[in-house]
Amino acid sequence: MRILVLGATGYVGSRLVPALLDEGHAVVAASSSEPAPERFDWGASVDWVRCDVTSRADVDAALVDVDAVCYLVHSFDRRGFAGPDRVGAEVVRRGVDAASVPRLVYLSGLVPDVPRAELSAHIASRLEVEEELLRSTAASVALRAGVIIGAGSTSFEVVRQLSTLLVVQPVPSWLRSRVQPIAVTDAVRALVEALTCDPPMTGALDIGGPDVIRYPRLLAAHARAAQLLRVRVPVLLAPTVLVAAGTAGLVRAPFWTVTALVASLRHDMVCRPSATWVPASGDALLTVREGMERAVHGIGLEGPMPSDPDWTRQHAPLLDAVPAPRSVRAGVSLAWHRLRSF
Repeated sequence: MRILVLGATGYVGSRLVPALLDEGHAVVAASSSEPAPERFDWGASVDWVRCDVTSRADVDAALVDVDAVCYLVHSFDRRGFAGPDRVGAEVVRRGVDAASVPRLVYLSGLVPDVPRAELSAHIASRLEVEEELLRSTAASVALRAGVIIGAGSTSFEVVRQLSTLLVVQPVPSWLRSRVQPIAVTDAVRALVEALTCDPPMTGALDIGGPDVIRYPRLLAAHARAAQLLRVRVPVLLAPTVLVAAGTAGLVRAPFWTVTALVASLRHDMVCRPSATWVPASGDALLTVREGMERAVHGIGLEGPMPSDPDWTRQHAPLLDAVPAPRSVRAGVSLAWHRLRSF
C-alpha cells in the first residue's frame, strides 16, 4: 500500500512511519513545515511533501495515487486551535472523497461520558474533527486515545517533568479522574492495523492499555520507574484555571497545550467496553508499569528520538559535571529553557 501520513514529523507520526516501512508499505510523509529528511533515520526512505491541511491545493497534491490516509494533525499548541482544526478536517475529507481514496484513519481522543457541553475545548475539538472525517465516503475510523506513554509524548512529558521537579506534589482534590493510558508502541500497532487490515475498521474505536488508574497513580508510576521518592499532598482549593496555569509554568511544554490538557482532566478518560480495539494478533498490550519503564529507560518506541521537540529534552549544561539531585537538575533545566525562549 501507498500510505499518506499527515503529520508525519509529529510525535506519533515519526514513530508510525518506520513501522509502516517495516511492514513493506510505501509512505508519503507530509508536514506543514518544509521537509527536513535529515532529521529522521527513515527520511531517505519516503516521499516527502509539504502540506497545509487547510489548503485544498496542498491536500489534492498530497493525495495523488495513495491507498490510505492517516490524519495526525492537531494544532492545540496555540490559542484558538479549534477553528484551524475544523477547517483542516473538512478540506482533507473533501479531498479524500474527490480522489476516491479507499481508507482514512484518524487518531482522536477518548471522549468522556458526559454531556457535550461539558467537554473541554480540547476534547470537543477532537470530537468535531472526528465527526467530520467519519463523514467521508472512504472506509473511515477514528481511534480514540487518552494518555500516550512514551518519552516525547506531551502527556508523558508533563507527568515526567512534574514528577522530577516536585519532591512534594500538590494534587487537587478534584483530580480523581480515571485514565486508561496506552504505550506508544501499542498506539502505533493500532494505527498500522487500522490502515492495513481487511476488512477495514470503521466508526469510532477506543484504544487503551490494560490498566485503568487515577491520575495521581500515574504520577506515582513514573516516580517508581524513575526511582524517585515523591510525596503527593491533596489540595482542597485549586481551581482548574489556576492548576492549568501553574502546571504550564512548571513544565517546558507549550503553554496552550498544557492548559488544554489540564482542562480535560476533570472527567474519566477510559475506553468503552463495547467499542475498544483488541489487537488482531492477540498479543498483550503493555501495562502502565511496562510502558513507564520503557519510557524512562529509553527502550523501543517509548524511548526518545532525536527528532522529538527540543522542549522534551533536559538542558542543564551547567550541572552536567556537578552531582546534584534530579529535582535541582529539573529546576535548572526549566530555567535554562525559559531563558532560551526570550
